[in-house]
Amino acid sequence: MISVTQVITWWEMFFHGGKMLRNTGVCLYRRCVSCVAQRARNHCQQAGERTSWVAAASIRPKRITVSTSRPFPSCLVTFGKKRVSEGCRDLSFVMAAAAFSLFSYFGEKEEEVTEAEQDIILLLKKAKLSIMKGEMEEAEEILHQALNMAHKSGSTRAIIYTYDLSEKLFKETLIFMLNDNIQQDDNAFIEISLKLASIYATQNKKELAVAGYQFCILSLEEKLEKQAGLLEGSLAADEKSNTRLLLGLCLDSYGRYLINNSSFSQAQNMYEKALRICTEEQGTEHPQSVILMNDIAIALEALGKHDEAFAIVNQASELARKTEHPDLHVVLSNLAMILTYQGKEHFAEAERIFKEALEHSEKKGDSASVQYIQEGLAELDRRKKG
Repeated sequence: MISVTQVITWWEMFFHGGKMLRNTGVCLYRRCVSCVAQRARNHCQQAGERTSWVAAASIRPKRITVSTSRPFPSCLVTFGKKRVSEGCRDLSFVMAAAAFSLFSYFGEKEEEVTEAEQDIILLLKKAKLSIMKGEMEEAEEILHQALNMAHKSGSTRAIIYTYDLSEKLFKETLIFMLNDNIQQDDNAFIEISLKLASIYATQNKKELAVAGYQFCILSLEEKLEKQAGLLEGSLAADEKSNTRLLLGLCLDSYGRYLINNSSFSQAQNMYEKALRICTEEQGTEHPQSVILMNDIAIALEALGKHDEAFAIVNQASELARKTEHPDLHVVLSNLAMILTYQGKEHFAEAERIFKEALEHSEKKGDSASVQYIQEGLAELDRRKKG
Protein backbone atom coordinates (compact mmCIF):
# COMPACT_ATOMS: atom_id res chain seq x y z
CA MET A 1 0.00 0.00 0.00
CA ILE A 2 1.44 3.38 -0.99
CA SER A 3 1.17 6.39 1.28
CA VAL A 4 -1.58 8.97 1.03
CA THR A 5 1.03 11.61 0.13
CA GLN A 6 2.24 9.52 -2.80
CA VAL A 7 -1.31 8.86 -4.00
CA ILE A 8 -2.34 12.51 -3.79
CA THR A 9 0.86 13.58 -5.55
CA TRP A 10 0.27 11.07 -8.35
CA TRP A 11 -3.42 11.98 -8.70
CA GLU A 12 -2.69 15.72 -8.72
CA MET A 13 0.11 15.36 -11.28
CA PHE A 14 -2.17 13.25 -13.46
CA PHE A 15 -4.97 15.80 -13.56
CA HIS A 16 -2.76 18.87 -13.74
CA GLY A 17 -1.03 17.12 -16.60
CA GLY A 18 -4.41 17.05 -18.29
CA LYS A 19 -4.46 20.86 -18.26
CA MET A 20 -1.52 20.86 -20.66
CA LEU A 21 -3.96 19.71 -23.34
CA ARG A 22 -5.43 23.20 -23.41
CA ASN A 23 -2.02 24.65 -24.25
CA THR A 24 -1.98 22.54 -27.40
CA GLY A 25 -5.31 23.91 -28.49
CA VAL A 26 -7.42 20.91 -27.46
CA CYS A 27 -10.19 22.27 -25.26
CA LEU A 28 -12.13 19.55 -23.49
CA TYR A 29 -15.59 20.00 -22.10
CA ARG A 30 -16.02 21.98 -18.89
CA ARG A 31 -18.65 22.29 -16.28
CA CYS A 32 -19.36 24.95 -13.65
CA VAL A 33 -19.18 24.23 -9.94
CA SER A 34 -22.65 25.61 -9.35
CA CYS A 35 -23.94 22.94 -11.73
CA VAL A 36 -22.15 20.35 -9.59
CA ALA A 37 -23.78 21.87 -6.52
CA GLN A 38 -27.20 21.68 -8.14
CA ARG A 39 -26.59 17.99 -8.79
CA ALA A 40 -25.82 17.52 -5.11
CA ARG A 41 -29.03 19.29 -4.13
CA ASN A 42 -30.97 17.04 -6.52
CA HIS A 43 -29.43 13.97 -4.89
CA CYS A 44 -30.32 15.34 -1.45
CA GLN A 45 -33.95 15.75 -2.45
CA GLN A 46 -34.07 12.13 -3.62
CA ALA A 47 -32.01 10.66 -0.77
CA GLY A 48 -35.05 9.27 1.02
CA GLU A 49 -35.99 7.22 -2.03
CA ARG A 50 -32.60 5.56 -2.46
CA THR A 51 -31.81 2.14 -1.04
CA SER A 52 -28.10 1.88 -1.78
CA TRP A 53 -24.97 3.95 -1.39
CA VAL A 54 -23.15 2.49 -4.35
CA ALA A 55 -22.25 4.67 -7.30
CA ALA A 56 -23.41 3.53 -10.71
CA ALA A 57 -20.31 4.70 -12.51
CA SER A 58 -19.15 1.18 -13.15
CA ILE A 59 -21.07 -1.70 -14.68
CA ARG A 60 -21.07 -4.79 -12.53
CA PRO A 61 -19.46 -7.86 -14.12
CA LYS A 62 -21.78 -10.65 -15.19
CA ARG A 63 -21.09 -12.66 -12.03
CA ILE A 64 -24.24 -13.34 -10.09
CA THR A 65 -22.20 -13.98 -6.97
CA VAL A 66 -21.93 -10.22 -6.58
CA SER A 67 -25.21 -8.36 -6.37
CA THR A 68 -26.23 -6.57 -9.55
CA SER A 69 -28.99 -4.44 -8.03
CA ARG A 70 -27.16 -1.30 -6.94
CA PRO A 71 -28.93 1.92 -7.97
CA PHE A 72 -27.65 5.47 -7.87
CA PRO A 73 -26.28 6.52 -4.47
CA SER A 74 -28.04 8.39 -1.75
CA CYS A 75 -26.74 11.89 -1.07
CA LEU A 76 -23.07 11.59 -0.19
CA VAL A 77 -21.77 14.89 -1.46
CA THR A 78 -21.01 18.05 0.49
CA PHE A 79 -19.98 21.37 -1.03
CA GLY A 80 -18.42 24.52 0.32
CA LYS A 81 -20.98 27.24 1.04
CA LYS A 82 -19.05 29.62 -1.15
CA ARG A 83 -19.43 27.42 -4.20
CA VAL A 84 -23.09 26.53 -3.74
CA SER A 85 -24.18 30.14 -3.90
CA GLU A 86 -22.21 31.09 -6.97
CA GLY A 87 -23.80 31.28 -10.39
CA CYS A 88 -22.68 29.35 -13.44
CA ARG A 89 -19.60 30.53 -15.25
CA ASP A 90 -19.68 31.61 -18.86
CA LEU A 91 -19.84 28.49 -21.04
CA SER A 92 -19.04 30.32 -24.29
CA PHE A 93 -15.65 28.70 -24.80
CA VAL A 94 -14.58 26.52 -27.71
CA MET A 95 -15.88 22.92 -27.80
CA ALA A 96 -13.55 20.62 -29.68
CA ALA A 97 -15.61 18.37 -31.93
CA ALA A 98 -12.68 16.03 -32.38
CA ALA A 99 -12.68 15.16 -28.69
CA PHE A 100 -16.09 13.51 -28.96
CA SER A 101 -16.29 12.56 -32.64
CA LEU A 102 -19.09 10.02 -32.92
CA PHE A 103 -19.08 8.78 -36.47
CA SER A 104 -15.29 8.58 -36.78
CA TYR A 105 -15.39 5.83 -34.18
CA PHE A 106 -18.29 3.79 -35.47
CA GLY A 107 -17.33 4.08 -39.11
CA GLU A 108 -17.95 6.63 -41.82
CA LYS A 109 -20.32 4.58 -43.97
CA GLU A 110 -23.94 4.47 -42.91
CA GLU A 111 -24.30 0.78 -43.78
CA GLU A 112 -21.43 -0.17 -41.45
CA VAL A 113 -23.41 0.90 -38.41
CA THR A 114 -25.97 -1.55 -37.01
CA GLU A 115 -29.44 -0.46 -35.99
CA ALA A 116 -28.56 -0.91 -32.31
CA GLU A 117 -25.43 1.20 -32.77
CA GLN A 118 -27.47 3.92 -34.45
CA ASP A 119 -29.64 4.13 -31.32
CA ILE A 120 -26.50 4.28 -29.16
CA ILE A 121 -25.04 7.02 -31.38
CA LEU A 122 -28.24 9.02 -30.91
CA LEU A 123 -27.92 8.73 -27.13
CA LEU A 124 -24.26 9.74 -27.26
CA LYS A 125 -25.18 12.78 -29.33
CA LYS A 126 -27.73 13.72 -26.67
CA ALA A 127 -25.08 13.25 -23.98
CA LYS A 128 -22.68 15.45 -25.93
CA LEU A 129 -25.33 18.15 -26.28
CA SER A 130 -26.08 18.00 -22.54
CA ILE A 131 -22.37 18.38 -21.79
CA MET A 132 -22.12 21.42 -24.04
CA LYS A 133 -25.14 22.96 -22.27
CA GLY A 134 -23.62 22.26 -18.85
CA GLU A 135 -26.35 19.75 -17.95
CA MET A 136 -23.95 17.23 -16.48
CA GLU A 137 -26.38 15.16 -14.41
CA GLU A 138 -28.53 14.56 -17.47
CA ALA A 139 -25.43 13.76 -19.54
CA GLU A 140 -24.33 11.17 -16.98
CA GLU A 141 -27.72 9.45 -16.94
CA ILE A 142 -27.79 9.36 -20.75
CA LEU A 143 -24.33 7.79 -20.75
CA HIS A 144 -25.62 5.09 -18.40
CA GLN A 145 -28.51 4.43 -20.79
CA ALA A 146 -26.05 4.17 -23.68
CA LEU A 147 -23.87 1.75 -21.71
CA ASN A 148 -26.82 -0.47 -20.84
CA MET A 149 -27.91 -0.49 -24.47
CA ALA A 150 -24.35 -1.19 -25.64
CA HIS A 151 -24.02 -4.16 -23.25
CA LYS A 152 -27.36 -5.58 -24.37
CA SER A 153 -26.43 -5.19 -28.05
CA GLY A 154 -23.06 -6.89 -27.54
CA SER A 155 -21.33 -4.15 -29.53
CA THR A 156 -17.78 -4.01 -28.21
CA ARG A 157 -16.92 -0.79 -30.02
CA ALA A 158 -20.04 0.90 -28.63
CA ILE A 159 -19.15 -0.18 -25.08
CA ILE A 160 -15.55 1.00 -25.42
CA TYR A 161 -16.51 4.33 -26.94
CA THR A 162 -19.15 5.08 -24.31
CA TYR A 163 -16.66 4.39 -21.53
CA ASP A 164 -14.13 6.64 -23.27
CA LEU A 165 -16.70 9.43 -23.41
CA SER A 166 -17.52 8.94 -19.72
CA GLU A 167 -13.81 9.06 -18.86
CA LYS A 168 -13.41 12.40 -20.62
CA LEU A 169 -16.48 13.77 -18.83
CA PHE A 170 -15.30 12.87 -15.32
CA LYS A 171 -11.64 13.71 -15.91
CA GLU A 172 -12.39 17.18 -17.21
CA THR A 173 -14.76 17.75 -14.31
CA LEU A 174 -11.92 17.07 -11.87
CA ILE A 175 -9.50 19.27 -13.77
CA PHE A 176 -11.99 22.12 -13.66
CA MET A 177 -12.62 21.62 -9.94
CA LEU A 178 -8.87 21.75 -9.25
CA ASN A 179 -8.62 24.93 -11.31
CA ASP A 180 -11.42 26.40 -9.23
CA ASN A 181 -9.61 25.65 -5.96
CA ILE A 182 -11.89 22.82 -4.83
CA GLN A 183 -9.93 20.86 -2.22
CA GLN A 184 -8.88 17.32 -3.09
CA ASP A 185 -10.57 15.94 0.03
CA ASP A 186 -13.86 17.67 -0.77
CA ASN A 187 -16.58 15.02 -0.93
CA ALA A 188 -17.63 16.23 -4.37
CA PHE A 189 -14.09 15.81 -5.70
CA ILE A 190 -13.82 12.34 -4.14
CA GLU A 191 -17.14 11.19 -5.60
CA ILE A 192 -16.10 12.14 -9.13
CA SER A 193 -12.65 10.60 -8.57
CA LEU A 194 -14.35 7.35 -7.57
CA LYS A 195 -16.45 7.32 -10.72
CA LEU A 196 -13.31 7.83 -12.80
CA ALA A 197 -11.43 5.07 -10.93
CA SER A 198 -14.36 2.74 -11.62
CA ILE A 199 -14.19 3.55 -15.32
CA TYR A 200 -10.45 2.82 -15.33
CA ALA A 201 -11.22 -0.50 -13.65
CA THR A 202 -13.69 -1.34 -16.42
CA GLN A 203 -11.10 -0.35 -19.05
CA ASN A 204 -8.55 -2.63 -17.32
CA LYS A 205 -6.23 0.32 -16.65
CA LYS A 206 -5.10 -1.26 -13.40
CA GLU A 207 -2.50 1.28 -12.27
CA LEU A 208 -4.88 4.19 -12.73
CA ALA A 209 -7.78 2.32 -11.13
CA VAL A 210 -5.85 1.26 -8.02
CA ALA A 211 -4.30 4.71 -7.57
CA GLY A 212 -7.76 6.25 -7.88
CA TYR A 213 -9.40 3.93 -5.37
CA GLN A 214 -6.55 4.34 -2.87
CA PHE A 215 -6.58 8.11 -3.30
CA CYS A 216 -10.30 8.23 -2.46
CA ILE A 217 -10.02 5.94 0.57
CA LEU A 218 -6.88 7.44 2.08
CA SER A 219 -8.04 11.02 1.52
CA LEU A 220 -11.33 10.37 3.32
CA GLU A 221 -9.65 8.49 6.16
CA GLU A 222 -7.32 11.44 6.76
CA LYS A 223 -10.24 13.84 6.53
CA LEU A 224 -12.18 11.90 9.16
CA GLU A 225 -9.14 11.81 11.44
CA LYS A 226 -8.94 15.60 11.23
CA GLN A 227 -12.67 15.94 11.88
CA ALA A 228 -12.36 13.70 14.96
CA GLY A 229 -10.09 16.32 16.53
CA LEU A 230 -12.62 19.13 16.14
CA LEU A 231 -14.68 20.33 19.08
CA GLU A 232 -18.10 18.73 19.50
CA GLY A 233 -20.70 20.79 17.68
CA SER A 234 -18.21 22.56 15.39
CA LEU A 235 -19.00 20.14 12.56
CA ALA A 236 -22.52 19.30 11.42
CA ALA A 237 -23.42 15.70 12.23
CA ASP A 238 -24.82 15.07 8.77
CA GLU A 239 -21.59 16.33 7.16
CA LYS A 240 -19.51 13.81 9.10
CA SER A 241 -22.05 11.08 8.37
CA ASN A 242 -21.95 11.87 4.65
CA THR A 243 -18.16 11.65 4.67
CA ARG A 244 -18.28 8.27 6.43
CA LEU A 245 -20.87 6.97 3.96
CA LEU A 246 -18.75 8.15 1.06
CA LEU A 247 -15.79 6.28 2.56
CA GLY A 248 -18.01 3.19 2.79
CA LEU A 249 -18.90 3.62 -0.87
CA CYS A 250 -15.21 3.83 -1.81
CA LEU A 251 -14.30 0.76 0.26
CA ASP A 252 -17.15 -1.22 -1.29
CA SER A 253 -16.22 -0.20 -4.84
CA TYR A 254 -12.56 -1.06 -4.27
CA GLY A 255 -13.63 -4.37 -2.73
CA ARG A 256 -15.55 -5.25 -5.89
CA TYR A 257 -12.52 -4.37 -7.99
CA LEU A 258 -10.27 -6.56 -5.82
CA ILE A 259 -12.61 -9.53 -5.81
CA ASN A 260 -12.92 -9.40 -9.59
CA ASN A 261 -9.12 -9.49 -9.74
CA SER A 262 -8.94 -12.47 -7.34
CA SER A 263 -7.47 -10.44 -4.46
CA PHE A 264 -9.88 -12.07 -2.04
CA SER A 265 -8.12 -11.31 1.25
CA GLN A 266 -7.86 -7.59 0.45
CA ALA A 267 -11.45 -7.59 -0.79
CA GLN A 268 -12.62 -9.12 2.49
CA ASN A 269 -10.84 -6.36 4.39
CA MET A 270 -12.46 -3.61 2.30
CA TYR A 271 -15.93 -5.15 2.59
CA GLU A 272 -15.65 -5.57 6.36
CA LYS A 273 -14.66 -1.92 6.81
CA ALA A 274 -17.54 -0.86 4.56
CA LEU A 275 -19.99 -3.06 6.49
CA ARG A 276 -18.89 -1.56 9.80
CA ILE A 277 -19.59 1.95 8.47
CA CYS A 278 -22.91 0.93 6.91
CA THR A 279 -24.26 -0.74 10.05
CA GLU A 280 -23.15 2.15 12.27
CA GLU A 281 -24.68 4.80 10.01
CA GLN A 282 -27.70 3.00 8.53
CA GLY A 283 -28.33 -0.12 10.60
CA THR A 284 -27.88 -3.87 10.21
CA GLU A 285 -31.14 -4.29 8.29
CA HIS A 286 -30.30 -1.65 5.69
CA PRO A 287 -30.31 -3.19 2.18
CA GLN A 288 -26.67 -2.26 1.66
CA SER A 289 -25.63 -4.04 4.88
CA VAL A 290 -27.20 -7.24 3.56
CA ILE A 291 -25.37 -6.93 0.24
CA LEU A 292 -22.05 -6.34 1.98
CA MET A 293 -22.57 -9.45 4.13
CA ASN A 294 -23.23 -11.39 0.94
CA ASP A 295 -20.06 -10.05 -0.67
CA ILE A 296 -17.95 -10.81 2.41
CA ALA A 297 -19.21 -14.40 2.22
CA ILE A 298 -18.06 -14.60 -1.40
CA ALA A 299 -14.56 -13.50 -0.43
CA LEU A 300 -14.45 -15.93 2.52
CA GLU A 301 -15.63 -18.84 0.37
CA ALA A 302 -12.96 -18.06 -2.22
CA LEU A 303 -10.36 -18.12 0.58
CA GLY A 304 -11.55 -21.57 1.65
CA LYS A 305 -13.10 -20.29 4.88
CA HIS A 306 -16.32 -22.23 4.31
CA ASP A 307 -17.74 -22.15 7.84
CA GLU A 308 -17.24 -18.38 8.15
CA ALA A 309 -18.73 -17.86 4.69
CA PHE A 310 -21.79 -19.95 5.58
CA ALA A 311 -22.34 -18.12 8.86
CA ILE A 312 -22.40 -14.65 7.32
CA VAL A 313 -24.36 -15.51 4.16
CA ASN A 314 -26.92 -17.33 6.32
CA GLN A 315 -27.29 -14.17 8.41
CA ALA A 316 -27.64 -12.14 5.21
CA SER A 317 -30.36 -14.48 3.91
CA GLU A 318 -32.35 -14.18 7.15
CA LEU A 319 -32.17 -10.37 6.99
CA ALA A 320 -33.03 -10.41 3.28
CA ARG A 321 -36.16 -12.48 3.96
CA LYS A 322 -37.16 -10.27 6.89
CA THR A 323 -36.80 -7.03 4.94
CA GLU A 324 -38.01 -8.41 1.57
CA HIS A 325 -34.71 -7.41 0.03
CA PRO A 326 -34.80 -6.93 -3.77
CA ASP A 327 -31.71 -9.13 -4.09
CA LEU A 328 -33.03 -11.97 -1.95
CA HIS A 329 -32.64 -14.39 -4.87
CA VAL A 330 -28.95 -13.47 -5.20
CA VAL A 331 -28.24 -14.04 -1.51
CA LEU A 332 -30.17 -17.33 -1.54
CA SER A 333 -28.31 -18.62 -4.59
CA ASN A 334 -24.99 -17.88 -2.90
CA LEU A 335 -26.16 -19.60 0.28
CA ALA A 336 -27.18 -22.66 -1.74
CA MET A 337 -23.86 -22.74 -3.59
CA ILE A 338 -21.89 -22.58 -0.34
CA LEU A 339 -24.02 -25.43 1.07
CA THR A 340 -23.29 -27.44 -2.07
CA TYR A 341 -19.60 -27.45 -1.16
CA GLN A 342 -20.29 -28.24 2.53
CA GLY A 343 -20.83 -31.98 1.96
CA LYS A 344 -23.54 -34.61 1.44
CA GLU A 345 -25.46 -33.78 4.60
CA HIS A 346 -26.25 -30.32 3.15
CA PHE A 347 -27.29 -31.40 -0.38
CA ALA A 348 -31.03 -31.53 0.35
CA GLU A 349 -31.06 -28.05 1.90
CA ALA A 350 -28.93 -26.67 -0.95
CA GLU A 351 -31.39 -28.01 -3.52
CA ARG A 352 -34.37 -26.55 -1.66
CA ILE A 353 -32.76 -23.11 -1.45
CA PHE A 354 -31.62 -23.22 -5.09
CA LYS A 355 -35.22 -23.89 -6.17
CA GLU A 356 -36.51 -21.06 -3.99
CA ALA A 357 -33.90 -18.71 -5.47
CA LEU A 358 -34.83 -19.86 -8.98
CA GLU A 359 -38.49 -19.07 -8.37
CA HIS A 360 -37.64 -15.54 -7.18
CA SER A 361 -35.25 -15.00 -10.12
CA GLU A 362 -37.84 -16.06 -12.69
CA LYS A 363 -40.45 -13.76 -11.14
CA LYS A 364 -38.00 -10.84 -11.35
CA GLY A 365 -37.02 -11.71 -14.91
CA ASP A 366 -33.35 -11.93 -13.91
CA SER A 367 -32.05 -14.21 -16.66
CA ALA A 368 -28.43 -14.02 -15.51
CA SER A 369 -29.39 -15.23 -12.03
CA VAL A 370 -31.51 -17.99 -13.54
CA GLN A 371 -28.50 -19.20 -15.53
CA TYR A 372 -26.24 -19.11 -12.46
CA ILE A 373 -28.75 -21.06 -10.37
CA GLN A 374 -29.21 -23.67 -13.10
CA GLU A 375 -25.45 -24.11 -13.20
CA GLY A 376 -25.48 -24.49 -9.42
CA LEU A 377 -28.18 -27.17 -9.60
CA ALA A 378 -26.15 -29.00 -12.25
CA GLU A 379 -23.07 -28.90 -10.01
CA LEU A 380 -25.14 -30.19 -7.10
CA ASP A 381 -26.43 -33.04 -9.26
CA ARG A 382 -22.87 -34.00 -10.26
CA ARG A 383 -21.81 -34.09 -6.62
CA LYS A 384 -24.78 -36.26 -5.70
CA LYS A 385 -23.80 -38.79 -8.37
CA GLY A 386 -20.10 -38.57 -7.50
